[in-house]
Amino acid sequence: MMPLRRFQMHQPKSVKEAAEMLAHYGEKGRLYAGGTELLLAMKHDLLRYEHLVDVKTVPGLDKIEAQNSSLRIGSVATHRSIEKSPLVKERLPVMAEMTRYIANVRVRATGTLGGNIGFAEPHSDPATLLLALGAKATLQGQTGERSLAMNEIIVGAYETALAPDEILTAIEIPLPARSQRAIYLKFQIHERPVLGLALIVDVDASGNTITKAKAVVGAVSPAPCRSDKADALLVGPKDKVEKQLTDAARALADAADPVDDLEGSAEYKRHLIGVYLRRAFTQALASPLRNP
Repeated sequence: MMPLRRFQMHQPKSVKEAAEMLAHYGEKGRLYAGGTELLLAMKHDLLRYEHLVDVKTVPGLDKIEAQNSSLRIGSVATHRSIEKSPLVKERLPVMAEMTRYIANVRVRATGTLGGNIGFAEPHSDPATLLLALGAKATLQGQTGERSLAMNEIIVGAYETALAPDEILTAIEIPLPARSQRAIYLKFQIHERPVLGLALIVDVDASGNTITKAKAVVGAVSPAPCRSDKADALLVGPKDKVEKQLTDAARALADAADPVDDLEGSAEYKRHLIGVYLRRAFTQALASPLRNP
């Protein structure tokens, strides 16, 4: 491992000031939130920046709050704070549970949700679940504010739709309806997950018929992915859907088009998608409905 090249850390007091700094430093500058991925890449000389803009100093960006039928999580809220938040545990338990198993406690205490999404690391747990939940990212730059869905902000491996002066300020997550059940599972044997799979299903009052479904797979390809065909195969009476799970997993794997990497072969990942979609389906149908 190479020593870090010299860089200057800047600590803005507002989002506006941070955006101005990013615009001023251009390609020589980079946003800094938790730094768990960024500093590691810089240590290996994979990325080079002369200026880091530390948004952890901006007041309010670490807030976690309920807003009507959604949960708003500030971009510099750490994984650990999300994991431990009574509000997240009560209103969106699948998010708290997913966060609990990100990396290790040292990383969770330092790494932030915004940093995770903004770095667009392909093996991201939050990105996969947030896409399934229909979350949107709020971005703010010098020209104003805009909102992007998760599949719009993450466009590839380590690549986002953020403009050079834009800052991800918060993630807004719609709270699941009482008829919905949300599951996130992952398979991991080394430092990063080989597979992450999120499944959201709407069920009727009997709990035996799925009226709507969304499955998202992550870590197997450059960005989290879903499939309309797979989702359609996950709708219908429970017995019927069980027979279609193999076809649904195949459609999801085709859409994701898994890649070979250090975590496993593409063929192995396709197999895992089938195994974990079936597990997620079983767990989702066994889960109790949320309280009103």
